[in-house]
Amino acid sequence: MPSDQTSRATTNNRLSGKTVQALPTAVATPSYDRARVVTGIVHLGVGAFHRAHQAAYVDDCLAAGETDWGITGVSLRSSDTRDALGPQDGLYTLAIRGSGEEQLRVIGSIGSILVAPEYPDAVLAALADPHTRIVTLTITEKAYLRAAGGGLDTTHPDIVHDLANPREPRTAHGFLSEALACRLAAGIPPFTVLCCDNLPANGATLHRLLTEFATLRDAALGSTGDAGLFSHIADEVAFPSSMVDRIVPATTDADRARISGELGVEDAWPVMTEPFRQWVVEDRFPAGRPAWEKFGVTMVDDVRPFEDMKLRLLNGAHSAIAYLGLLSGHATVDRAFADPAIRSFVDALWAEAIPTLPTDAGLDTSAYTAELAERFSNTALAHRTAQIANDGTQKLPQRIVASAIERLQAGAAPDHLALVIAAWIAACEARGKTLPDNHFTDPLDAALAALGERRTLERVAAVFDLAGFAKGSPERHTLIELVAAHRVHIRQGGVTLALSALGIPPAIPGKV
Repeated sequence: MPSDQTSRATTNNRLSGKTVQALPTAVATPSYDRARVVTGIVHLGVGAFHRAHQAAYVDDCLAAGETDWGITGVSLRSSDTRDALGPQDGLYTLAIRGSGEEQLRVIGSIGSILVAPEYPDAVLAALADPHTRIVTLTITEKAYLRAAGGGLDTTHPDIVHDLANPREPRTAHGFLSEALACRLAAGIPPFTVLCCDNLPANGATLHRLLTEFATLRDAALGSTGDAGLFSHIADEVAFPSSMVDRIVPATTDADRARISGELGVEDAWPVMTEPFRQWVVEDRFPAGRPAWEKFGVTMVDDVRPFEDMKLRLLNGAHSAIAYLGLLSGHATVDRAFADPAIRSFVDALWAEAIPTLPTDAGLDTSAYTAELAERFSNTALAHRTAQIANDGTQKLPQRIVASAIERLQAGAAPDHLALVIAAWIAACEARGKTLPDNHFTDPLDAALAALGERRTLERVAAVFDLAGFAKGSPERHTLIELVAAHRVHIRQGGVTLALSALGIPPAIPGKV
């Protein structure tokens, strides 16, 4: 979030359509006429990741002359991004940072940003506009409002509200459903819904959640059969799955001040990222799409092998680094990964996870993990472990738990995978003690705190029940026992003892 310091930058000028042409020549700027761009994409969740990833790919397409694919961004909760970028005509700087250099690029693909709680009618109008042919989402895992079993949380207050007030939605489900209903009534073909969040089979998952919501909506409105929205969404709306990958640390006040100084004008909310980027998308777009493949996007028939590799090797390792790093006093990923003990642990974690990946999809896991090691070592990003640690109950099922269960089903031990879950529990318990209060957060924080003190095995089982980890799996109790054993080690001797129990020696003082 921009601070008041931003308004007191070294210049009174602001990055905008008027000032962008006067930026230093080393800064890449939009080469196209933004006034001629037509919105073809509405994006829900216009945060830093979207601005470093999908918006940059679309910016490439606009520069190549595909001017029908501009983006209208939608913030479902906060006005922060709109307030920062509105005075800048939607422009912002993307700072691409390697260990030895930084490239600055101004992105112009976002034409406007709407704040849903303020103007739900404007959001619905943008979604229902015939020019809108794709709706993309990066709303984070928790915003899909899934219950512990994976289905729609029908008791969530916002879901209850949206079913009772379809014209004044609060959730992504409510906005998508109402917009699709409006288009259906007007005879406008549906848009394609492209999920870009780290959910397993994210397109299919969102399709299932939205059809669940539509079924309840039809019942509430008295609509049944083929005339109902459920049938339309189930049969006529495309939900391709995708896999996204780019590390995007939170922007700091120091980042804002430094970049504004390099631009010579103030940028209230630049975005930091790494040179690497990847986007794998299932090619199902009945209403058309940009030629993303010209700019490095991999268009495929089935994204699942790529998704599994990324979730289990990159995201799984990221969670491990975050929780072990927090418990070891490492504030950033590069510092934690430079700890020889944590690095050895990550290598062993990958060795456990790789056999759970499909063997017939042509995945080069050796090259992929080597590239990940280089990315985790990027000292320029300063990616905070606390940032990655957020929302563990939403992230760990697909990043860690699924691999652990598959290992057990194959008769193999998931010792390192189980330690990640134990480290998450320990990191949650450390807040307000060895870690600051609210150092990271989780949607189930209140319920986790209410568990109180219990014996180790009982507490781990209660956490699994609460988060829905491994629900219905015959291997669930075995995994709970493994996690409980690791939790005992952490409580008795910290991360050092837990890693030593796995045969990983502690780091030598002064060598980290």
